[in-house]
Amino acid sequence: MKYEVVELSEKTVVGITERTKNDDEKMPEVIGGLWQRFYAEGIYQSIESKKNSYSLGLYSNYESDANGEYDITVCCEVDKSENPPPGTEVKTIPAGKYAKFVVKGPMQTVVYEFWQKLWSMDLDRKCSYDFEEYLSDDMENGEIHIYIAIH
Repeated sequence: MKYEVVELSEKTVVGITERTKNDDEKMPEVIGGLWQRFYAEGIYQSIESKKNSYSLGLYSNYESDANGEYDITVCCEVDKSENPPPGTEVKTIPAGKYAKFVVKGPMQTVVYEFWQKLWSMDLDRKCSYDFEEYLSDDMENGEIHIYIAIH
């Protein structure tokens, strides 16, 4: 898979979080359920000071590597984290070096396929903060930028 190495500035995000792991049979339900809640419960709309209209899927607080538990946060980047909606939390994505991948197509399919390929890649991952940035809400023909923290 092709990628470019980019240096990102620190980002502040607000969203909702659950804990899961890749080999948990309920992992797709956990992640899908978070996305469902994020929009159905009006959480996206209630987040103030959004930097843009993008939604993010943030993977953080890794127990170990891709095989351990991690937090999944469905969120938005904000200019400031004042007045986060009830039930949400504020997280900071640290500045640093990331491998940036661009995937296009049916969102659920291309993101799933991306992670399957990434896990078999020889990439010097930090397993610290990785995130998917959804540039549109077109589920069938979306563009997603995926950032993987690297050493």
